[in-house]
Amino acid sequence: MLDKRFDKTDFTLIPLDKEEYESCVFLNCDFSNSDISEIIFMECVFENCNLSMVKLNRTALRDIRFTNCKMLGLRFENCNQVGLSVSFNNCNLNLSSFFRTKLKKTIFRGVKLQETDFSECDLTGSVFDECDLTRAAFQDTILEKADFRTSFNYSIDPENNRIKGAKFALAGIPGLLGKYNLEIEF
Repeated sequence: MLDKRFDKTDFTLIPLDKEEYESCVFLNCDFSNSDISEIIFMECVFENCNLSMVKLNRTALRDIRFTNCKMLGLRFENCNQVGLSVSFNNCNLNLSSFFRTKLKKTIFRGVKLQETDFSECDLTGSVFDECDLTRAAFQDTILEKADFRTSFNYSIDPENNRIKGAKFALAGIPGLLGKYNLEIEF
């Protein structure tokens, strides 16, 4: 399917057909708890959609933009990893997982990422702009050249993650030294 616009469609009632969607726009759609496994999305936009708890088994997400979407509990590690390319703007991705995914140069702008798992993920050159990373998990994560300067509530252990060239603001230093139980004053 090419250049199709879906507006206020409830895919919980009528499932999305398993095919390729290229340059499609999904506005105000409800996918919650749906199975969109094995569907290929290329250069699509999802805006004001509910994608919470969607099944992503072998789903291809290639150059996909998510804006103002509710995306609770998604397991991006189940996606087709070939060409995986996404960006998020003002989305809620709490309780989601990017375990072992390659998301180089991914943009997370104004995103809630509470309790999201980034373990063993490659986030080289990614930008976390104004993101809430409360209890987000970073373990054996590649964060080289990633930008966290405007994000908050993160806890990243420099000894268990690769952070060479990553950018942090002075206010975020406690998030890097948390395990040492230090008192840091500004």
